Amino acid sequence: MRFRNAILFVALAVAWGSAFTAIKAGLEYFPPILFAAFRYDLAGLLMLGYAVYATNQWVPKGRTDWIVVGISGTLMIAAYHIFLFVGEQGTTSAAAAIVVSLSPILTTGFARAFLPHERLTTLGIVGLLVGFVGVGVLSNPDPGNLLDPRTVSLVLVFLAATSFALGSVLTRRFDDSLEIETMEAWSMLLGAVLMHGISFGAAESMADVQWTAEAVLALLYLVVVASALGFLIYFDLLERLGPIEINLVSYAAPVVAAATGLLFLGETPTVYTGVGFTCILIGFGLLKRDALRNEVERFSGTPNRGD
Repeated sequence: MRFRNAILFVALAVAWGSAFTAIKAGLEYFPPILFAAFRYDLAGLLMLGYAVYATNQWVPKGRTDWIVVGISGTLMIAAYHIFLFVGEQGTTSAAAAIVVSLSPILTTGFARAFLPHERLTTLGIVGLLVGFVGVGVLSNPDPGNLLDPRTVSLVLVFLAATSFALGSVLTRRFDDSLEIETMEAWSMLLGAVLMHGISFGAAESMADVQWTAEAVLALLYLVVVASALGFLIYFDLLERLGPIEINLVSYAAPVVAAATGLLFLGETPTVYTGVGFTCILIGFGLLKRDALRNEVERFSGTPNRGD
């Protein structure tokens, strides 16, 4: 069973890490927001089909269910992907993946702010700050030109991670009856509609799309591998491993993004990339130290001492 879980974990890291490279490649042929909207037009329909097949409730029922879909579709799909796709135009696949890996840290910070039963310890605050330092090191801003394209791009990717983290916390404030597959499907479709509207408002046009073989391949890879298959693996692992272990995929994905970015796009990671990633990883470890220790003890069979 553990061997199966390990294979699926690696598969998910590959699917989601390589997605950053597919986004970067596809941005050569699509306007960014329209590209994201196309992705979730198709991924939402695939996920809805799966929800019809796999769940007993494939349509949200009641006000609370639709509020959760609204939050998720607006923040976790539309805002996250708009900021990510626009931001990734000016940075590398690996750098974008590393900034997005800040999401579990930001989620913990937002949870302390919006969920009354959550508290942030002193060491947890240190972890949060170390994570932010990692983003600062990664961006390596020029003090004389803080609005250079790369810095602005990384700020946009940071806003993507912030949107996702905030959405994941706000949805937990509601006691909804939605199965996760149903919530994901309708959130994707709502997010796609919102992104089409914002794309239109930003004067993006279908005429700007270059329908090459590479463009279609990048889009289908994001729809089928990163979205459809990726989320199916995620749902399976979430049930088997729980949220702490599954969060670790955020820190495997940047490694895959760096490797695929180097292999397919010739992107070379810098020292700042490595140092920034290390800081974010340390920050996550400080924030989640108790949960990680419990997971290690559970995996190794060591009894929890409760200290």
